[in-house]
Amino acid sequence: MSEVVMMRLKAGFRKPDLVILAIVGVLLLLWVVDSPQALESAAFTLENLWWISPFLLASVVIAGYAQASGADSLIAGVFKGRVVSMIFLAAFFGGLSPFCSCGVIPLIAALLAMGVPLAPVMAFWLSSPVIDPAMFVLTAGTLGTGFAVAKTLAAIGAGLLGGFFVHAVVQGGFLRDQVKQGAGCNTGCGSPLARAGKPNWAFWQEKERRGRFATSALDNTLFLGKWLTLAFLLESLMLVYLPGDLISQVLGGSGVQPVVLATLVGVPAYLNGYAALPLVAGLIGQGMQPGAGLAFLVAGGITSIPAAMAVFALVRVRLFLLYLVLALTASLASGLIYNLVV
Repeated sequence: MSEVVMMRLKAGFRKPDLVILAIVGVLLLLWVVDSPQALESAAFTLENLWWISPFLLASVVIAGYAQASGADSLIAGVFKGRVVSMIFLAAFFGGLSPFCSCGVIPLIAALLAMGVPLAPVMAFWLSSPVIDPAMFVLTAGTLGTGFAVAKTLAAIGAGLLGGFFVHAVVQGGFLRDQVKQGAGCNTGCGSPLARAGKPNWAFWQEKERRGRFATSALDNTLFLGKWLTLAFLLESLMLVYLPGDLISQVLGGSGVQPVVLATLVGVPAYLNGYAALPLVAGLIGQGMQPGAGLAFLVAGGITSIPAAMAVFALVRVRLFLLYLVLALTASLASGLIYNLVV
């Protein structure tokens, strides 16, 4: 196993990695123009990586175990003919899971690596970052129980919309081979070793399977680690350099326009989900439509730049653009519907 790890590390050092170069470049540039912020951004990034490390470790171990033991092909087989029910389950589970927009990425990578079809993965991917149990309580306390329920329904609705749309597109023969190499597979990507016979749940008893586990674990750790590092680094800059007053000015007003603007602003403008609640509450108190606030929170949770970068790291451009379109559509629809209901 140690030989496999050393070979992977040597290969990584021989080939320059653009993501790592980007991380170093951003820190160096930031050190030149604002050295105190460079230190704060580095600390922020390390703190968030530490926070997410249990999820990352769990996903790496699960994916590695599935591939080394041969369970990945079995898991892929379980989903055959059950995609519709899985979309419902994924959307509802996503609305209840305790994952943020970046924290969900390791789990998504593990699901893709185990061969789970794209449709239920997309359903979970869209619904999970919007709400979680702690967020529900804080949202209810800040904006009211009705708003918290609406946000939960918006999360589930986004998952169902994305899941069934992707399912229909896949059934039509599109979106094939959309997962990047090293980030999983949408058709069940167990190794030939894992597919060769019955699963060996005690894979560590075989040298070849131990090597497969080491390779999978190392590849996934390096792949996810570098992208999450860059995502958290950019998040720290947005929280500092994106003024909340500007967002307040853009999202004011009435009619359909504020909902549309809130959706568009929510895509690139990252605000921590918890930090965004008092901002939205203040804007609503100043006369902004509740639907615009809901659209902003849904769009920001799903497609903020750090989260979008993590998505881009896993899938090809076509699926990435579809992800953005589905997120925009779900956010806009949730805001407009909420305005009509309220």
